[in-house]
Amino acid sequence: MVTSQIRESSGQDRFGNRFAPGLPYARGSLLSTTEDDYTKLKKAQQVIRTRIQEQGRSSIYNFSGLQRSLSLDGVEPWLLDDEVAPAIYGQELTELGLAHLGGTPASDDVMVFNRATAALFAVHLAMVDGGQSVVGFSPSYSHPVVSRSAARCGASFVDTTSLTRLKELCDESPAPALVVVTRLAVSYEILPEQELLEAVEIAHDRGIRCLLDDAGGARVGPAVYGQRRALELGVDVAATGLDKYGTQGPRLGLLAGRSDIVAAARARAFEFGLEARPMLYPAVVGSLRSYSPQRVVERVKATSAVADSLRARIGDRVVANEVSVQVQAESLLAELLDRAGSTDAPLVPYEATAAVAMRLLLHHGILTVHFAGMPPGTSALLFKFLDPNELDRYGGPDALADTIDNEITELARQLGDVSTLGRLLLEV
Repeated sequence: MVTSQIRESSGQDRFGNRFAPGLPYARGSLLSTTEDDYTKLKKAQQVIRTRIQEQGRSSIYNFSGLQRSLSLDGVEPWLLDDEVAPAIYGQELTELGLAHLGGTPASDDVMVFNRATAALFAVHLAMVDGGQSVVGFSPSYSHPVVSRSAARCGASFVDTTSLTRLKELCDESPAPALVVVTRLAVSYEILPEQELLEAVEIAHDRGIRCLLDDAGGARVGPAVYGQRRALELGVDVAATGLDKYGTQGPRLGLLAGRSDIVAAARARAFEFGLEARPMLYPAVVGSLRSYSPQRVVERVKATSAVADSLRARIGDRVVANEVSVQVQAESLLAELLDRAGSTDAPLVPYEATAAVAMRLLLHHGILTVHFAGMPPGTSALLFKFLDPNELDRYGGPDALADTIDNEITELARQLGDVSTLGRLLLEV
C-alpha cells in the first residue's frame, strides 16, 4: 500500500526540509516558486518541440496516465460555437454527466468547468464565507486546491485522515461550512467505501454539506474497487476531471449534484471566468459516450507490470498499490545519494523528482505526470493508468523500467553539480 507523504506532526521531510505552504513537500533553491515551475514547464515544452522537429511525433511517449487531447471525430466545424454547441449538445451532456456520476435527473444538475480545480473552487465560492471553516477528509491528504480555495474564501482549513477527528471537527461550534471528501488521493491511496459513507453521514447528521473531490476516483472507484458512483455515495455535489483514467479528454472539469448547489457554483463560475467554453461541449459528450470501465482495468494491468519491473531494479524504494507505482521523492533522493556514494543532498526531494522527469523527457521522450500540474500535487516519481498500447510502443515494462533505472544512475553522477542541475531544469 502506498504510504502517505504528509506527516502532520513534523511538517517536514526526512531530510529536515520544511514543507512549503499549501504543498505536501518542501521547495528548494532551484524550484522555489510556482514561477520556477512554469519555467520548468517551458523547458519541457522546448524539449518536446525539438524532439518532434528532429525525430517526429512518434518520439514522444505519453506515460502521464492522462488524456488531455481534443477529439472531435465527426463533429462539423460550425457546431464549435459557444451559442450553437450548448443548444445542440447541452441536454445530452447533462444526461450523460448525471449517468456518469450517478445523479438523479429530478434533483441533480451538471456544469462543465475549465478544470476540475475550477469546479472545486467555484463550489467553495458558492458555499463558504469568510470566517467559516472547511474540513478535508481523505486517505492521505487533500489536494492543495482545497486548502487554497478555503483560504481564498477567507475560511480556515483543517485536513484529517481520521473519522474520529472528522467527527470532532464537525462537532465544533460554529460547525464547518463544508466537508470535502477525497476518494482517490493525490498519493493514489483509495478511501474504502464504508469510510466514505461514514464521513458523509457524519457531515449530514450535523447539517454540514459535503463535496466529493472525485477527480480520478469517479471512474477508479467503481471500475477497479467496485464502489458506487460519486453521487450514489450520498454527497451533495461531486467534481471529476475528464482527462483522467478511461475518459478521452479534453482537460475539463465536470460538476454534478444538487441542482441548487450546481446553480450557485455555475453563477460563481460565470462571474469569475471558471466555466468551460461551451464550444467544447461536443468533445465532452464524445468523451462521456466513449467511456469504458474496461479501459481503466487495462491501464491498471499495464501499470502493475511496470511496478514489477521497476521493483526488480530499485527494490523496496518502489511502492505500489492496485492503480499506481511510484518512488516517493524522499526515497528517490536517498537512492540518488546511495548511487552517488554521498550523504550531502544538494537539492530537495521534489527537485530530485523534477530532475529525473526532465532527463526521461530529454533523452527518451518520456512524458510523465510530473509536468501535468503547476505546481505538482505530489513530489513522487509517479506512474499510473499507463496506456498499454503506448507501453508496447516503447518496448514494454522492462524497457521502461530499464530507462528509469539508468537515468537515476546518470543523475547520481551529476548530483554534486548544482549549476548543471539548474540548467537541466530551467535553461530555456
